[in-house]
Amino acid sequence: MNSHWSIFPLGSFLTRSDERITIQDNILYKQITVKMWGKGAVLRQEIPGSEIKARMQYVARAGQLILSRIDARNGAFALVTNELDQAVVSNDFPVFNIDNNICRPDFLAWLTRTQSFIDMCTAISVGTTNRVRLDVDEFLAMEIPLPDLDEQRRIVEQVEAIARRIEEARRLRAEAVEEAERFKKAFARRLMASIEVDPSEIQQWLNPNRKGIQTGPFGSKLSSQDFVEAGVPVLKIGNVQYAGLEVQNLDYVTNDKAAELSSYSVEEGDILFARMGTVGRCCVVPQEADGWLFNYHIIRLSLDKSSVEPRYAHWVIQASQDVEDYLSNSIRGATRKGVNSSIVASLPIRVPDMEVQRSVVKELDWLQNRIEETRSLQEEVVTELEALLPAILDKAFRGDLL
Repeated sequence: MNSHWSIFPLGSFLTRSDERITIQDNILYKQITVKMWGKGAVLRQEIPGSEIKARMQYVARAGQLILSRIDARNGAFALVTNELDQAVVSNDFPVFNIDNNICRPDFLAWLTRTQSFIDMCTAISVGTTNRVRLDVDEFLAMEIPLPDLDEQRRIVEQVEAIARRIEEARRLRAEAVEEAERFKKAFARRLMASIEVDPSEIQQWLNPNRKGIQTGPFGSKLSSQDFVEAGVPVLKIGNVQYAGLEVQNLDYVTNDKAAELSSYSVEEGDILFARMGTVGRCCVVPQEADGWLFNYHIIRLSLDKSSVEPRYAHWVIQASQDVEDYLSNSIRGATRKGVNSSIVASLPIRVPDMEVQRSVVKELDWLQNRIEETRSLQEEVVTELEALLPAILDKAFRGDLL
């Protein structure tokens, strides 16, 4: 450590915020997750208050330090961005106000990415194997070396100049994936436009053996009191993504409760729509989710698979100009963006014979797989670039970066 630096306990310039609110069922809230190894705080999901179990939640404000008590030992620290201002967090994501007269927030953000800082946090994370959590009081008692504010600024400028070079290399590689995504959408749209069949409403192609369009159970049929630690999974709005089901943070009910709600189960090939948030966000149910349940904030569409290939319908919803125009007109002027069963029922779809549908799916799935391969290669390069930062940070926070 540079001899001109002084030792400060974190609690001398960090104060834990205790600002809290009571969650309201009919309000959509932003939730934060903190990525490991200094990769920032990001939006985990926007979720109706009715799906948040704990009724009291902490409020995060832009510029605060946020950490994950569970993953602090894995570098899960970040500054709250303006985009995440007023997001809600649980007690496992404490937020702290920073005294800028002692420590610059940007200096602190880089410091939390150093191995020595993470090692100290690991030492004060206690619990059993799967429940290790950082002790907040001991965290605030941790002592770190700090230079004066001018030196903090100089170090941040040097580190960020190097980081910008790495980020530029990352950006150039990411552009290849973005360009591929644009090409995929344009190619898919041209392919859809080439189908010489008049559009019809999707409700004309429903499974005759099931309730073709159904909203999940509401009210007393399924409440938070029904959830258990393990059992039959219940899908929530955040699980529905265009790329497929996101199966993190699932809720569960008992087998008896699942039998009671059997009419709200999903089958492979069903299409699920998020009722709120991104208009038209949907996915196809994979085989492994067969028999799972869905909640009130999801609409299930069951197609007649002898006439319509679900993957074809999903590509139509993602890429068709007919669907984009229809959804744009359907939600114009709406105070809350989303879809309902009537909107889903009238989605326009051009349904050629099954051979053509399968050909479209084969082409677009092949293209999607190539894009995923490109994305995977790009991520490998990014990982290699990011491996340069730890050595740079180690020198900078010893005062050895010239």
